[in-house]
Amino acid sequence: MHRDINVNLLNLVLSLSDALDLAGPEISQHQIRTAFIVWELGRTANMRSELLEQLFISALFHDIGALSPDEKIAIHKDKVADLEAHCIRGQRLLEIVPMFRPCAGIVRFHHRVWPDWDKPIETDLVLQSQILCLADKLERFIDRDIYILHQNEDLISRISSLSNEQISPVVIDLLKSVAVREDFWLDIASPRLYAILLRNAPCRGVEIELDQLIVISEFVRNLIDFRSEFTITHSAGVSAAASAIADLFGLTELEIELMKVAGNLHDLGKVAIPNAILEKPDKLTDEEFAVMRQHTYLTHTVLSSIGGIQQITEWGAFHHEKLDGAGYPFHLDAKKINTGSRIVAVADIFTALAEDRPYRKGMNKEGVMSVLKDWGAKNLLDKNIVSLVDGHYEQIHWLTSEAQKKANDTYRQIY
Repeated sequence: MHRDINVNLLNLVLSLSDALDLAGPEISQHQIRTAFIVWELGRTANMRSELLEQLFISALFHDIGALSPDEKIAIHKDKVADLEAHCIRGQRLLEIVPMFRPCAGIVRFHHRVWPDWDKPIETDLVLQSQILCLADKLERFIDRDIYILHQNEDLISRISSLSNEQISPVVIDLLKSVAVREDFWLDIASPRLYAILLRNAPCRGVEIELDQLIVISEFVRNLIDFRSEFTITHSAGVSAAASAIADLFGLTELEIELMKVAGNLHDLGKVAIPNAILEKPDKLTDEEFAVMRQHTYLTHTVLSSIGGIQQITEWGAFHHEKLDGAGYPFHLDAKKINTGSRIVAVADIFTALAEDRPYRKGMNKEGVMSVLKDWGAKNLLDKNIVSLVDGHYEQIHWLTSEAQKKANDTYRQIY
């Protein structure tokens, strides 16, 4: 099959990292800022390009093992008793992706203190992990309410106090050598840091093809869904259902593959939704639903910042739009909702109704189709796609269930 899609790796990982820190203003851009620091220190250490790329990507994803917003914020505030847990989960998540596998060990040991290492600092993994350890601490020490050049000397003093006790003096010396430059500090705090990194950082010349994009989308899907027992297998199901419907509908082989990615990423914006809302077994209040409605907007915002995936962005982000214009967040109507978006919308509801949830059993075919047909009759969903699902229900349901079983197995391996 001709894979006529290429995505810039740096653009992709920066956008995904940025999305994972949407949980609260106190951790906004934490991983991107940490990645900038390790990039500066790695260059100062004359680190080989492939090792610097590994370290940079490790920093962008170093907190992926902390899946809920509450856990991310607690780690940022140093209020977690067991820091190892999220490091181990992060390692296991990264090991699934061949491209990111070299980063797994760095993430695993980014909280290991210097006295616990039994190898010299010149060892690649030791140096990379210690640089990430320092960068993570430095970024968390920064007070976002104080101008950065009014606190940089105090920050250096705090980091220096950790010499030998937590961080190798060699790595602290690397920081001191770059800390004399005002631009280093101003870049860390700059609202334009994303653009600075996109223009200059490692991996900027690397393009990935569709096969790699699918694998990375599955990795991100795990980060989205594994944060709650309520959603462990949801996006895997949507991806399988949407691609099956697309195939039955007659879309091209390339479009079917793109549909897999759209299904995997359709709920990306839920990384910013508190678990208390995601896991509420009862009907959401108006205030809670207002918070929930931002998730598709955030999905669109993040994915639209990645070049080359406009179809995926629209298909994934418009899954709560309705043909009568009553959906959210853009209130598009039938004239502006394309076939791919209509398919994901049906696949999302199909999967949600058919899958088991902790507070209810999944509906059978009659229950699922009753809801889908009702929404089709009310001009909320595409009636032709609903009819297609009705005529091939068993096939779609089997493919969806198999994908969800695999996702559940992956979750059990990680946790």
